[in-house]
Amino acid sequence: MERSAAVPVRRVRTAGGHRELERRPPPPEDGGRDRDGDAGGQKRGGPRRRPLALPEAQLAPLVLLYLLALRALVQVAHRQLLNSPSGAGPPDFSASRAREYLDNLTAIGPRTVGSPENEVFAVNYLLEQIRAIERESTDAHKVSVDIQRPTGSFSIDFLGGFTSYYANVTNVVVKLEPQNGAEHAVLSNCHFDSVPNTPGASDDAVSCAVMLEILNTLSKSSEPLQHAVIFLFNGAEENILQASHGFITQHKWAKSIRAFINLEAAGVGGKELVFQTGPENPWLVQAYILAAKHPFASVVAQEIFQSGIIPADTDFRIYRDFGNIPGIDLAFIENGYIYHTEYDTSNRISTDSIQRAGDNILAVLKYLATSDKLAKSFEYRHGNVVFFDVFGLFVLAYPARVGIIMNYITAAIAFFYLSKKILQPKTRVVHNLKKLFTAFGLALISWVCTLATVLIVAAFVSVIGRSLSWYTHFYVSVFLYGTAAAAKLILVHTLAKKLLYKNMNEQYPGDIFFDASLMIWTVALAVITHLGLCSAFICAFWVAFPLLTKLMIHKEFSQKGATMKFVMMYMLGMFVPYLYTMYLSWTVFEMFTPIMGRSGSEIPPDAVLAGLIVVTTIILSSYFINFIYLVKSTKTTLITLAAVFVVTLILVCSGIFFPYSSDEANPKPKRVFLQHVSRRFHDLDGNVVKSDSGIWINGFDYNGISHITPHVPEINDTIRTPCEEQAPFCGLPWILPVHFMFRKNWYLPAPEIVPRNPIHFKVLSKELTPWNSLRLSFEVSGPSHMSLYVRPHEGSALSTWSLGDGTPVASVGGDYFVFYSHGLQASPWHFWVELTAPEKHSHGIVSLAIAAHYFFGEDQKSPQLSALLERLPNWTFSSGWSCTYDLFVF
Repeated sequence: MERSAAVPVRRVRTAGGHRELERRPPPPEDGGRDRDGDAGGQKRGGPRRRPLALPEAQLAPLVLLYLLALRALVQVAHRQLLNSPSGAGPPDFSASRAREYLDNLTAIGPRTVGSPENEVFAVNYLLEQIRAIERESTDAHKVSVDIQRPTGSFSIDFLGGFTSYYANVTNVVVKLEPQNGAEHAVLSNCHFDSVPNTPGASDDAVSCAVMLEILNTLSKSSEPLQHAVIFLFNGAEENILQASHGFITQHKWAKSIRAFINLEAAGVGGKELVFQTGPENPWLVQAYILAAKHPFASVVAQEIFQSGIIPADTDFRIYRDFGNIPGIDLAFIENGYIYHTEYDTSNRISTDSIQRAGDNILAVLKYLATSDKLAKSFEYRHGNVVFFDVFGLFVLAYPARVGIIMNYITAAIAFFYLSKKILQPKTRVVHNLKKLFTAFGLALISWVCTLATVLIVAAFVSVIGRSLSWYTHFYVSVFLYGTAAAAKLILVHTLAKKLLYKNMNEQYPGDIFFDASLMIWTVALAVITHLGLCSAFICAFWVAFPLLTKLMIHKEFSQKGATMKFVMMYMLGMFVPYLYTMYLSWTVFEMFTPIMGRSGSEIPPDAVLAGLIVVTTIILSSYFINFIYLVKSTKTTLITLAAVFVVTLILVCSGIFFPYSSDEANPKPKRVFLQHVSRRFHDLDGNVVKSDSGIWINGFDYNGISHITPHVPEINDTIRTPCEEQAPFCGLPWILPVHFMFRKNWYLPAPEIVPRNPIHFKVLSKELTPWNSLRLSFEVSGPSHMSLYVRPHEGSALSTWSLGDGTPVASVGGDYFVFYSHGLQASPWHFWVELTAPEKHSHGIVSLAIAAHYFFGEDQKSPQLSALLERLPNWTFSSGWSCTYDLFVF
């Protein structure tokens, strides 16, 4: 019950520890601080003041309900795909027609580059639909179609760096323009190829289906466009962005493009997230804001993606780096567990998901195609932009330079507030500073202790072989690592309260720890802004709203202390930063949790997820720390959290939470790649000095093959793959240079394979150049996918070659990797390498290996490989193919 500030409070304490009558005046206006800064110390000539503390039985459930209510709001915001109903007829986008396109395209099957499914059937289907759309278009538009099959090469720093070479890959290009033509164009890009052995519905057939329907809608409109819209259906994106490079560097229409929209996927269905824009073209973000009907965008996602933390890349990079064109990158991010698996089927993509993507992209394309800014896009290239959606309702955006000013002003106001408190009274400045920095240090210590404790738990779980126990059951990670983090934070501050603040009025440490949290966030705001990160706006939220809240409830707190009314007002004031942080963290966990199932054998996923949970816990608790000092006791809360943690840890250790699932409605498979390989190692004279055959096995997560061994006993740790130290990339047929991510793999002996379409490798010439370098020229022919590995010997150096821009790009470890692919037909691949070498090189100057990968057709799977794939449990997604590997020394 609340009491008037003028009414004294009586308390009873007996000799046996019970309360006796004691008169206690209300807390003073300064939050309980006496002249010595200790609220609990005796004021000269006066009695000790102890205001009533908050009851734990009320505060703890209230905080929990507050967080659960925010989570419920966040879930509603993320699951609400459409903001308003959309019509199905012209000129609106029709999801039903787009779904028909999607079903027909995925019915073709896996569309691997070079396969008939990709190069013939998918292309013919696209052309058939485009011709039908062209026949029904209005007189206001002209539709032009072109089939491009480019050949080219480029280097890229993705996956540690490598070089790509492609020949006769396929692009289907459509231009929609006014009848009298257009000088400028906006590009819309999707890719119709898929990774081997997957239907590729979300990545990226649904985007192509959406583009077909947008083309259909725009072509039937009676309104002429001001600029052209170019639709690129590219047929070689999964081969690391090859077809987009061929288009933007070689196609006749490429020079007219002033902006682009790239449609991608990192999951299956859900909302499409704008996660990259620019570079430095705020007008494009503004176009999305004004046009998109169901916005979902975040500069935080952009900075995370561009940091390289996520092992993925899109055609956005190609258009940006090789075309110097600004654009918008969108991707579906929901349910990444089945991304690039056999479960990526069209029936798993909801109609609402297709509808919202179509509504948004149609509106943005139409806006750009009628915008005066498109023709002068380079004139609007000035600075980055801060942008973020507000719960899917609308997007806020402003120039980064404006954000810098706002952030520094916010930080300055917060520092002024803190300085004013420190300087009152002026005679106690040093004392006040000491108290503030003590609280500041305690907050940081509690964070470090929490992180260390939870990471120790994660390490223990990983060591005992229970990693990824939360992969299918995400709530397990919250009960395990979330409760441990919360309990550790509360424990540290409870001990600090008893040891350092036991003789103080509860209001004083509660007040000083609020100031410490504010100081931490203000410092973070200033530092992150100084680093030039647009994501600093989050820190601005955590400074501005708490400071405003504190100023508004100061009177209530100073007059009545920590009442439940104060708590309710406090939580209401914190609503915006807490809600937005939970909204953003949902997106982060939606993206990162599935990635842990394909992040390789070297990164402990429990440590990563535990770290993310700790960071989230620290952020969400930063302004609740003061409650620990305002509450009577934390005993019940600590016991409850500890009990949940211990029970969950016991269950995890028992193995009750199996990481993977074959549930048809919601599968979360383990990814395993198997390659039946035959290897031959040649010496300097061309003689085979070693050869072997086996099925090379890579598990895509930290658990390796530990869960598979009980089902296939011969796959065990006795067959771990040895590294051939003298060969590049350990003498293994990597399809991509990801050796640093998968250091643990297995090699099961198997019969030799003899492909019907074997690789042909020929040395055309060896010549000494006038500048004393040795140039080796080669000719290679083989299947659609091949890998070239080069390692100069000690004392030698690879100075130049005929690939990329002529400058060799080394991969992680110093070897050189070339990814080769071709379309349906291609002439032999000719290339040369040039090396500098010492005068004496009796053991050769370079080792060069070539691997041929058979992803489709009659050579794809040997009988032994097929039999092994059949034996794998149904909770795995296994992708298998055959390959050959030949190493030569020159």
